Amino acid sequence: MTGFMWLVAVTAAIGGFLYGYDTGIISGALLSISAEYQLSHAMQEVVAAAILLGATIGGLCTGAVSERFGRRRTIIAIAAVFTLGATAASLAPDPKLLALARVVLGLAIGASSQSIPAYVAELAPAAQRGRLVVAFSVAIGLGILSASLVGYGLHGVLSWRIMIAVGAVPAAVLFCAMFALPESPRWLVAHERRDEARRALARVRPEGADLDAEIAAVAEAVSRSAEARTRGWRGLTRSWVRPALIAGCGTAAFTQLVGIEMMIYYTPTLLKGVGFGESGALLTNVGIAAIYLVMTGLGLAIVDRVGRRRLSLLTLPGAALSLAALGGLFALGRTGPDDAPFIIGCLFLFMVFQAGGLQVIGWLTGAEIYPLGVRAAGTSAQAATVWGSNLLLTGTALSLIHALGAGGAMLVYAGLNALAFLFVLSFLPELKGRTLEEVEAALREKRFTPRHFAAEPAARPEAATAT
Repeated sequence: MTGFMWLVAVTAAIGGFLYGYDTGIISGALLSISAEYQLSHAMQEVVAAAILLGATIGGLCTGAVSERFGRRRTIIAIAAVFTLGATAASLAPDPKLLALARVVLGLAIGASSQSIPAYVAELAPAAQRGRLVVAFSVAIGLGILSASLVGYGLHGVLSWRIMIAVGAVPAAVLFCAMFALPESPRWLVAHERRDEARRALARVRPEGADLDAEIAAVAEAVSRSAEARTRGWRGLTRSWVRPALIAGCGTAAFTQLVGIEMMIYYTPTLLKGVGFGESGALLTNVGIAAIYLVMTGLGLAIVDRVGRRRLSLLTLPGAALSLAALGGLFALGRTGPDDAPFIIGCLFLFMVFQAGGLQVIGWLTGAEIYPLGVRAAGTSAQAATVWGSNLLLTGTALSLIHALGAGGAMLVYAGLNALAFLFVLSFLPELKGRTLEEVEAALREKRFTPRHFAAEPAARPEAATAT
């Protein structure tokens, strides 16, 4: 793998940083916004969840744009919307316009989550595809940590408006940097621009790599998709594609329904509600964000060795037990000063198991599971599922806590972690080390099951040289 390929992945991952920062900043800023406007818990949910409504729409609609205009130009447009949304949100004069501006910001977040992992996956060598795509998740963690540090360190010092406006700076950097990066070779081949595809591929492969063989494999996949008329949204309804749709969108839904985003958005509000001081609640939020970053970084280092499915199955039980213990503490009223270390410990353990497992593979799975002819539509469906689930979770979290108490709500989320384990066990094959063309062939031959993939070698020699 070349240094330039890493540069492509890191540059594109700025979109992940923006995703993390722009969603995470509301955690600290919401305390100041609520105090300024005297927001009810329902209006707090609206302000927090508005960005997720935009993200759902952005994720759903971006596939067609990416397919029509190319991955690179789509990301350039997304960076411009990021800049516009952050600026508009920072200038909003009232909560309603703030929520509307966050919808615009959400459009860019949803669009980036659809297009950036797919763009990197289509450029990456198969043997390193996992860690390169997971760089997007690590950048999300870095964005969340940055937002938490800003919220803790500058709470009461800087206006919440400045906290939000800071997000426009990396968006402008992404906008400028993307002009220097190549287009996806797969998109170019699909649009009959094979010479350009070869030049783009040459920029991200080491000298002496067999570019012609790789381009030929991509062209064959394009030809099969065209002959089978498996393209776009209609292609997702084909019976042989359905296992990928179930596995991809199911995994996407559970990355949110397990409650991790609720922790990121509402931890300070939740902890204040059970007796923590404001400073302690914000500092705990910084710890949660730091663990998210460290564990996604660890996931990046090991996902191509341990495997996607195995990593999730090893960590989900720990996440479920951590939330069950936290729910027990809340339900028993164990929220006094002597119990604070146990509450914080449960929160931190949950983040260790979730951020280091299922969250690592959420965007990666969408980037590598769909056949080329439906990849844009599939990643759009996946992104919309992520953000729709996130919207459902965030838009109901405070109401759920209000109705069931903090203990009851945590037990609900613990149950959802257990369901996520069963889903991965039943529907998600191990994709470690496989080329995108091998995954598509398994779908066509109806071998896309955990049982069939377990019976085959985890990686083949040719997988190291073909994407």
